Amino acid sequence: QVQLVESGGGSVQAGDSLRLSCAASGRTSNTYAIGWFRQAPGLEREFVVAIGRNGEGKYYAHSVNGRFSISRDNAKNTVYLQMNDLKPEDTAVYYCAAGTEIAGIESMYDYWGQGTQVTVSS
Repeated sequence: QVQLVESGGGSVQAGDSLRLSCAASGRTSNTYAIGWFRQAPGLEREFVVAIGRNGEGKYYAHSVNGRFSISRDNAKNTVYLQMNDLKPEDTAVYYCAAGTEIAGIESMYDYWGQGTQVTVSS
């Protein structure tokens, strides 16, 4: 079992930055790929970015490429999502998830956090 806890969400203005954290616990938590997804009100959850277990492979959704950056510190069992130049359309609940490989599909992830709210106002 892997437990995931997101933090770092908040309310910001367009153009601001936020850094989300995904803290993992569990005996083998640092052997999983981690993905970030988000869900805006009234919309389906969508893929944002994923990182491989060693941090070498990264996969970004087109909508955030160049603005968001993912990294991980396996010594701390934590994955970070640095979000720059935030836009109102980035407003959503952000979830991190753990899976065996990098993927942009929800069904490839076995464990999910509870989510953290990000609100971007214009």
